[in-house]
Amino acid sequence: MSQMVGSGRCVVAVDGPSGSGKSTVSRRLAAALGAQYLDTGAMYRAVTWAALDSGIDPQDAEAVAKVAGELDLEIGTDPDDPFTRVGGSPVDREIRGPEVTGAVSAVAAVPWVRQLLVAQQRKIIGAAGRIVVEGRDIGTVVAPDADLKVYLTASADARARRRSAENAADLSATAADLDRRDRLDSTRAADPLQQAADAVVLDTTELGIDEVVTRLRAMLDRSRGGVA
Repeated sequence: MSQMVGSGRCVVAVDGPSGSGKSTVSRRLAAALGAQYLDTGAMYRAVTWAALDSGIDPQDAEAVAKVAGELDLEIGTDPDDPFTRVGGSPVDREIRGPEVTGAVSAVAAVPWVRQLLVAQQRKIIGAAGRIVVEGRDIGTVVAPDADLKVYLTASADARARRRSAENAADLSATAADLDRRDRLDSTRAADPLQQAADAVVLDTTELGIDEVVTRLRAMLDRSRGGVA
């Protein structure tokens, strides 16, 4: 892991819809900066997995909130080795399965779950000092005072192709699922997916990962007066 030039707190907020490249870009950027990395989506997925594993309907907000409140959740913030553990056991593979993916938007819409996880996320950010955080409400809710706020986007076709390739899934089914999640995440009452007013929008449709990371490093350098 390379070292970040300069000292003190530095938070980069990366928001955007599924398939925009958030996870790969955020991990690469954190590694390049010598910073930590937080995947907030993994936290919502862990709650979703725990609820499903307990036989709870993801639409049952009260039951889901109870699961979230009792969950022993650990999130690794090393960009070279991030992990998600529940009760000390790794669930990284389980939380990426189709059942969790299909239910996570409903769980993420539960206000008390969001309140609980946002508090945990802010605690992690505060302890880290230097960190790249990705999600759907980082620049607007979790870290509104971030040094750099970025909203990654891409065309619907590009996002569907990327996600389909990652999961070896049918392209049309993947496109439909992304559209469904976009609609749910953008219209929920609690902390909907939206671009922060002061975020930089970056369309990754025609960009490679390395090019996106290079651009973000340059943005951060400018935002911090040449110290990034």
